[in-house]
Amino acid sequence: MANGLLKGKKGIIFGALDERSIAWKTALACVAEGAQIVLTNAPIALRMGKIKELAAQCNAEVIPADATSMADLEALMQKSMEVLGGKMDFILHSIGMSPNVRKSIPYTDTNYENFLKTVDISALSLHRVLQSAMKADALNEWGSVVALSYIAAQRTFPGYNDMADTKAILESIARSFGYYYGFAKKVRVNTISQSPTMTTAGSGVSGFDAFYHYAEKMSPLGNASAEDCANYCVLMFSDYTKMVTMQNLFHDGGFSFTGVSAGIVEEMMKGQGQ
Repeated sequence: MANGLLKGKKGIIFGALDERSIAWKTALACVAEGAQIVLTNAPIALRMGKIKELAAQCNAEVIPADATSMADLEALMQKSMEVLGGKMDFILHSIGMSPNVRKSIPYTDTNYENFLKTVDISALSLHRVLQSAMKADALNEWGSVVALSYIAAQRTFPGYNDMADTKAILESIARSFGYYYGFAKKVRVNTISQSPTMTTAGSGVSGFDAFYHYAEKMSPLGNASAEDCANYCVLMFSDYTKMVTMQNLFHDGGFSFTGVSAGIVEEMMKGQGQ
């Protein structure tokens, strides 16, 4: 049930590709809570995805922008303020892509040109988004920026490849830029470390199904769904979290602080024939 948590607020949602994506769910949740939004993604992603369907559901305009291009992002900020009729209150950064993952290149045999593209697309894009928003004075005071992360930024998960290093950089950018944006404009910047989620992007990671089922058995509350994450993003965009900034917030059913679960122990015992 909607509670009007974002009534009167305006924002940009980056990265909605299809109905499985967290950005897609977040866009719907924000609008249900009273927000006005614009949707954006790279031109190639707009051609591949179903964002026009989402735009129709959200009564939102789609503005193409390559998040690795400052010129595109600067234009996006200006166009978004024109479309929405003023400054914005929130931004969701849901951007991630690794050529090494897509090409199944092992971490120990990494292609460094690909690695640099991963960092550029998946982490430095957050810095560009924040920098372009600050220069355009596009966010109201007490605005909120959220970027999606994963626990592989802190712990090793075989198969997550160079995305793990990149998520660590993403979280560092959120802390560092959050410091400056907080003092300058009272804008808060956080990352959400989500459970493994059955999205188009997530399922492309080697061994993802094993990650997903392991986390489900490890987490006291089970895995957080894309819908759950969308609702958490709404909370982070609302005034109820106006003093939360520079944090990496685990949204994973307790996985991040569970050493081992009874269910995992039972499976291990069965595997040993006990």
